[in-house]
Amino acid sequence: MDGTPSIPSPRGSEASRLRRRARRLLARFHLPPDALPGSLALSHRRCGKPTCHCADGDGHPLWTLTFMAGGKKRVETIPAGWVDTIRPRVEAGRQFKQAAAELLLINAELLVLARQQRPRRSRRPAAPPP
Repeated sequence: MDGTPSIPSPRGSEASRLRRRARRLLARFHLPPDALPGSLALSHRRCGKPTCHCADGDGHPLWTLTFMAGGKKRVETIPAGWVDTIRPRVEAGRQFKQAAAELLLINAELLVLARQQRPRRSRRPAAPPP
C-alpha cells in the first residue's frame, strides 16, 4: 500500500448509471493508430498573379489541418488528393477526444458523489459524561 487514503465507491442509482456509462465508453475506447488531432478546413487564396482566374474569383482552393502542438497552433497545408484520406482520421481523433473528455467528467462526478456520501463527523467534541 502506498499510504494514500482510498476513496470509497459511491452508491446509488446515479453512481450505477455513471459507472455503466464509463464501462460503455471504455469498451469502445480504441485510439486508431492513424487518428489525427485538430480540424480540416477548406479556404481559398489568391496567388497574386494579375492574369490568373483567381484574381477575379474566389481564389485557389486550399485545404489545411489546424491543431495544437506544444502549446502552439499549427496549420499544415494538405494536398487536395489527400483530403478524403485525412478527413476520417481527423474525425476518429475528434471522437476519441470527446470520449476521453466524457470519461474524465464521469470520474469527476463519481468523486463528487463519493464525497457527498461519506459519513459526516461531528464537529463538536463529545460531551463529557455527567
